[in-house]
Amino acid sequence: MNLRRSLIFIFVAAMVMLTIAGCGSAQPSGNVLTVLAGSELSDLSPMLDEIQQNTGVRLQFQYTGTLDGAEQIMAGTKVDLAWFSHAKYLNLMAGSKNRILAQEKIMLSPVVLGIKESKARAWGWVDNPNLTWNDVVQKAASGELHFAMTNPSSSNSGFSALVGVASALANKGDALQKEDIAAVSPQLQGFFKGQALTAGSSGWLADQYVADQDKLDGMINYESVLLAQNKSGKLKENLYLIYPKEGIITADYPLLLLNSDKKGDYDKLVTYLKTADFQREIMTKTLRRPINSQVTLNSDFPKQVIIEVPFPNNREVVDALLLSYLNEQIKPSHTYYVLDTSGSMNGDRLNNLVKAMDNLAGADTSLTGQFARFRNREKVTILSFNSAVVGTSEFEVDASNQATLQQISDYVHSLQAGGSTAIFSALQDAYNLALQASQQEPDRIYSIVLMTDGENNSGISQDEFTNFYKSTTGTQNIRTFTILFGEANANVLQSIANLTGGRMFDASKDSLAFIFKEIRGYQ
Repeated sequence: MNLRRSLIFIFVAAMVMLTIAGCGSAQPSGNVLTVLAGSELSDLSPMLDEIQQNTGVRLQFQYTGTLDGAEQIMAGTKVDLAWFSHAKYLNLMAGSKNRILAQEKIMLSPVVLGIKESKARAWGWVDNPNLTWNDVVQKAASGELHFAMTNPSSSNSGFSALVGVASALANKGDALQKEDIAAVSPQLQGFFKGQALTAGSSGWLADQYVADQDKLDGMINYESVLLAQNKSGKLKENLYLIYPKEGIITADYPLLLLNSDKKGDYDKLVTYLKTADFQREIMTKTLRRPINSQVTLNSDFPKQVIIEVPFPNNREVVDALLLSYLNEQIKPSHTYYVLDTSGSMNGDRLNNLVKAMDNLAGADTSLTGQFARFRNREKVTILSFNSAVVGTSEFEVDASNQATLQQISDYVHSLQAGGSTAIFSALQDAYNLALQASQQEPDRIYSIVLMTDGENNSGISQDEFTNFYKSTTGTQNIRTFTILFGEANANVLQSIANLTGGRMFDASKDSLAFIFKEIRGYQ
């Protein structure tokens, strides 16, 4: 009898488990859509459950940059949807019509300039309908305006700003042409004299603006980001939003269909995302403008007429503008690559490091590779270290001179692994070199890239380096971008990034080549 009861119990339990499993499968895998998306769309994460409840579709985001995303889409990456702040560049790429099966604009956020209110009032920019981009250029060129803006080759807010400013300065009324770039280049050079902070991401730029707000007068970013900063309580002085009369470029966040098998789910998503109720929620929670005309803007938004600058109708124009920015217009940089060549780097690790540096020297001919390589007027210093710094070599880059790039490649190919790991001694040496260089050439942007696969076991300690950094004049103007690799200590590398105002990048999630390329947006 006990055996029979046991068998009945087992049978009933098994049926219960099957029932539970059946309930759990109520959301079939076919209703999960993968989305290649811009990182700024992470603010939609709290709404994903609501979207699923109302459409039966679960979105899984894979975040990447706009140009990198365009490159992946054209290479045939296996995702169902793409969702970036715009698809203007992608639409100009040959073959894009075969990849983009449908696209629908979901929300809006113009890329604008936010200026501290006191500055805006002093310059007569408040409630000034005649303010032009040329007025902004003059303030930057004179050294009065110091602003933050993302790197146009890495982040869409900077990309949109560059195209918008250049198009406005061309003052033609129609789309920018290749011959216009040379004409507006002197004005753009004056404009970028004012760029005091760059970044590869709009979110990091906004966070770093808060940390550096005493040294900056404003920031170019999405309207939504600037409004959020003003509401955050983190600013000592709110930003007054500037909409120059020639116009700006607006991010319209199109949702792109890439997988024809998901057309039904895509249509459900678009229909729901554009409903008045959800558009109102987007406006309230993300401070982006609704695409649905039935939704009235709330009081968070300035009562400003948005004039749209025409986007170039030719990809060659945009590429030429980006290369002109990188090689002619931005402040020249001097970057110190502090590279771990200790014994643990032997083999594949060293080979991966060499490949990453090779790519920056021109080996990567991809769309994003051409914008990440070393550029004109740039200085590159490579410090390899193990128990101490074992080699230092400096290069001044002429991007049109293959010989210079080949010298960098030859040097990194000569690196050999061996010895212990003196992270902080090497880092201190790099700072001393950068400080000396900055006294001789103060108009460059100085930064350090530290790559290590282990923990400090030689040379000075972390505390000794911290004391040096805090007690030495000028170090605070030089950021260190750290790369977590191998068995390196994440807490240590994050603390270095925090101390110096840099950022840590994790090479356990992406290849070294990808990470080195990503850091270029911050230099």
